[in-house]
Amino acid sequence: MHAPRNIPLIFYATPPDHCPYLEGREMTTVFADPHGPMDVERYGRLLDAGFRRSGHHVYRHQCRGCDACVPIRVPAAAFCPDRSQRRAWRRNADLQTMVREAALDGEHFALYTRYVNQRHRGGGMDRPTPEGYWGFISSRWCETWLVEFRLQGRLVGVAVTDRLPQGLSAVYTFFDPELERRGPGTLAILWQLQEARRLGLPWVYLGYWNPLTPKMAYKVRFQPAQGLVDGLWQRVGPG
Repeated sequence: MHAPRNIPLIFYATPPDHCPYLEGREMTTVFADPHGPMDVERYGRLLDAGFRRSGHHVYRHQCRGCDACVPIRVPAAAFCPDRSQRRAWRRNADLQTMVREAALDGEHFALYTRYVNQRHRGGGMDRPTPEGYWGFISSRWCETWLVEFRLQGRLVGVAVTDRLPQGLSAVYTFFDPELERRGPGTLAILWQLQEARRLGLPWVYLGYWNPLTPKMAYKVRFQPAQGLVDGLWQRVGPG
């Protein structure tokens, strides 16, 4: 389904609120009118302008006096894994991978519940409902994959991934908290980069990189990463 090209998008800004990433700072979010026209091509252009999606909502951080959150992407063809990333790939060689179209699945939701209740306890994401979970990962206008990782048939991870004309976008990854030492989050990104290269897609978008918080700082390890800085995509991170 394609949105009418002659209908402009309207954008709104939220009032400043507590920043969930940096203590003592405020966050302002700009978001596209959720009732406005949207399709995968228009969203792809917004992604290149630093936007992301959460469910049907397309947003971008735009905080006064702070530019710590940087949209980041990795060129699939040029990506070169470092030593720890190669170890994570080998460590998970016994996992089976399957790509499924987005659909509400009880097994996925049960794993998601375990993950957020342990990793995000008290942060507003714990105690999820099936409706809230599905509203968070799904979109009516985007092609979304649920990439399953299984260990001897048991579901141990899911990488929610959007396919766009210019690449893959990592929406969210959740996994069995007991297997954290395997590096399932790293594995998910490595798989997305490998798949983008196989499909001939230029980019994998990793959301926001913030060097000031460990929750987001790790993304720059996937080199050669590019960040959207002052309106231009440019090399960021080591090297």
